[in-house]
Amino acid sequence: MNAPFTQLGETIALADLRDRHEVARIEGFVREHRGTLFQRPVWLLAAERGAGQRARGLIAEKGGQLVGWLPLSEVHSPLFGRALVSSGFGVGGGVLAARERTAHALARAAAELAVRLSCAEVELRGGPAPADWTVTEDSHANFSAPLAETDEAQLLSVPRRQRAEIRKGLARDFVLTVGNGSEDLAIHHAIYAESVRNLGTPVFPRSLFGAMLDAFGEDADILTLRLDGQPIASVLNFYHDGAVMPYWGGGLWAARAARANERIHFEVMRHARARGCTRFDFGRSKTGSGAYSYKKNWGFTPEPFAYSRWTAPGQTPRDINPNSEAYSARVALWKRMPLPVANRLGPVIARGLA
Repeated sequence: MNAPFTQLGETIALADLRDRHEVARIEGFVREHRGTLFQRPVWLLAAERGAGQRARGLIAEKGGQLVGWLPLSEVHSPLFGRALVSSGFGVGGGVLAARERTAHALARAAAELAVRLSCAEVELRGGPAPADWTVTEDSHANFSAPLAETDEAQLLSVPRRQRAEIRKGLARDFVLTVGNGSEDLAIHHAIYAESVRNLGTPVFPRSLFGAMLDAFGEDADILTLRLDGQPIASVLNFYHDGAVMPYWGGGLWAARAARANERIHFEVMRHARARGCTRFDFGRSKTGSGAYSYKKNWGFTPEPFAYSRWTAPGQTPRDINPNSEAYSARVALWKRMPLPVANRLGPVIARGLA
């Protein structure tokens, strides 16, 4: 694809993400323009290696210089159809460009690419979009705030009721481990799989988490809490642009009574501060959900998060909203599914939820 824009003197082309020099060039562009974790090519490539969703992307150039980038994952699923998503398995993404006209041109080029690939839609998780696209701004919110300079200051930044819950967790005799090796991954995925099954959600494949840890190296790790020698809660974290993002985490049923969820998030804050991070990115949650309320209880202010969608003529937008009416019965069924069965079937289904 090469589409010249005479009014801008720019061209758009497919990025060659098999070329390490091209990947390095785009990584530099994302870094220079303070892009998100999910706009990095290494995220797309790790998602491809770990879950099979093809890493793609479109670049805009002017005079041989990058002026725009749109990361894309080609998502394919027998249950949820085909789509181009920016970015697969991410809660952010979208176009990164200095000029709005460049951003809109990249989005329209993505729609053209979707048609060529027989994808029913393009979904941008953040960033600008053309005026004729469907934009939703009230379905999700992001939660992010500066890290305090000390543990006590961090506690005092939390509203009193939630602070009391954190102190209960701090009083328990947990053992904390930090790592990114195969044993850390195995323990984390076992806890995560049981946690999301209990919520009625198919688990992502362990290979996805392994690919992410390999791709991000020291910029990703796993924190795990043990109580009486048994792993009870675990979270996989990413570090990007001075912020820590606890991304895939979970706890067993016993974690709630032991306040392990409160303790582990506080430990992530403490650990990130020691690494030199200055922000805690609690990530995106669906408006009105339990996770949304939980993050507000920590004192985080919800920031509206825009999703943009283009649907091909004659196609129906894919529905991957777990709160939709169509999903309620499936969620209830999944919660009752035996864990070994859920762990076997979940990754097959979850690949389509990218």
